[in-house]
Amino acid sequence: MRTRITELFGIEHPIIQGGMHYVGFAEMAAAVSNAGGLGIITGLTQGTPEKLAAEIERCKGMTDKPFGVNLTFLPAVTPPDYPGFVDVIIKSGVKAVETAGNNPAKWLPALKEADIKVIHKCTSVRHALKAESIGCDAVSVDGFECGGHPGEDDVPNFILLPRAAEELKIPFVSSGGMADGRSLVASMAMGAEGMNMGTRFIATQEAPVHENVKQALIAASELDTRLIMRPLRNTERVLNNDAVERLLEKEQEMGDKLSFADIAEEVAGVYPKIMKDGDMDAGGWSCGMVAGLIHDIPTCKELVDRIMKEADEIIAERLAGFRAA
Repeated sequence: MRTRITELFGIEHPIIQGGMHYVGFAEMAAAVSNAGGLGIITGLTQGTPEKLAAEIERCKGMTDKPFGVNLTFLPAVTPPDYPGFVDVIIKSGVKAVETAGNNPAKWLPALKEADIKVIHKCTSVRHALKAESIGCDAVSVDGFECGGHPGEDDVPNFILLPRAAEELKIPFVSSGGMADGRSLVASMAMGAEGMNMGTRFIATQEAPVHENVKQALIAASELDTRLIMRPLRNTERVLNNDAVERLLEKEQEMGDKLSFADIAEEVAGVYPKIMKDGDMDAGGWSCGMVAGLIHDIPTCKELVDRIMKEADEIIAERLAGFRAA
């Protein structure tokens, strides 16, 4: 399938693996890229530029296909070494970067000079237009269904994607609720030129996470995610568990007096405990409503091949069958 997204990133299928904390290691990125999509290493998970450089080299040893790096720009008292991360990405020869969080404008000139294609994650049309105006090559449009941070507008993809198509000139992919060939065809019908999958790729054989995490996704339904940190205007969609229930009780009890310190136990530093150790009640971890569509743990290649086969059948058979003679 050829779209502006496959042409932009030099990939076979218009499927991107989103950057995910403590999931986007070399194993994950290489498996997706080898399957014909665009795998993504999560930069901040590595901790330092030196460790990111080593992870990129490790990934190069696993695939000769294009892969990218996610770099999320977050406000922090002591920010990560962003200049060091950007320098490593440029020197590594990686040609795709997924940016997220704050405006990446400061870093675009250096990335563009190195001929690196930048796709920015956005949860609203206004943010997507801003990304376009500062020179991003593409955007990932994240609907309210997505795992992680859906923004504060609460607009689902059935509205957000057509609105993006009305406004944007650069190509965009859908993100949030994406799982299969139906997701891809629906996204493209609404103007997207590919899709970004996060949660679905966690439930694959190559995903470098504890088996408990994968089984939790299979067991979950579309009703099992919760929105946390809404009072702090830092909303995150997570899979429900005991820690999340405790956090939500605190939010309700404390109201506008809530601070991050009050919920730090349930959200700060929990990812290694969950993703590596399999402690499923350690805290809140990003998970999309798409969990309701996850029923197995295939290899990345099996998943991507299945998506493309299903998409082709929907376009060629089911949709073509609706046309009047």
